[in-house]
Amino acid sequence: MADIRESSEIVGVYVVTPTAHGDRRGRFIETYRRSWFPQGREMVQGNRSDKQAGALVGLHYHLHQADYWLVPRGRARVVLHDLRVGSPTDGNTLVLEIGEEESQGVFIPPGVAHGFAALTDMSITYQVDQYYNPDDELGVAWDDPAIEADWGLTDPIVSDRDQANPSRADIPESRRPHLGLRT
Repeated sequence: MADIRESSEIVGVYVVTPTAHGDRRGRFIETYRRSWFPQGREMVQGNRSDKQAGALVGLHYHLHQADYWLVPRGRARVVLHDLRVGSPTDGNTLVLEIGEEESQGVFIPPGVAHGFAALTDMSITYQVDQYYNPDDELGVAWDDPAIEADWGLTDPIVSDRDQANPSRADIPESRRPHLGLRT
């Protein structure tokens, strides 16, 4: 059985350590079950991203979409930041490392900004509970001092899109998610 723990830093974020079964042929890991999470959401799309060591992605957030991340190859430092108006953990930041060795997954509810730094060459898979919607693809500055993210990189490779994200203070409340918003 998987070990599922809600983060003490950000309400609604869950870190999953699945049970691995293996023998000389290899290993098997059940990586996701909808029933692991309160008010489980049906994941409707799966994606994979391959990144080279030093790449940084984020911080992105959605008003409506939840994500479930797993790093089956390599290692990533994940940064999560609660942007939800009305959340008891609004403004909190959680940093954790996930990777192939412990096969941890992380469930990210709508309104929690998320990004990762590739500490090694890596692949990340993520399942989402909404189909891609460009109107629900939002961002906040990865290097915003108010977020105090430690990415574990000295000279990250960041996309133009992520370089252009506004600071937390510059996001109008109408573009900030509200706790409990679900569609």
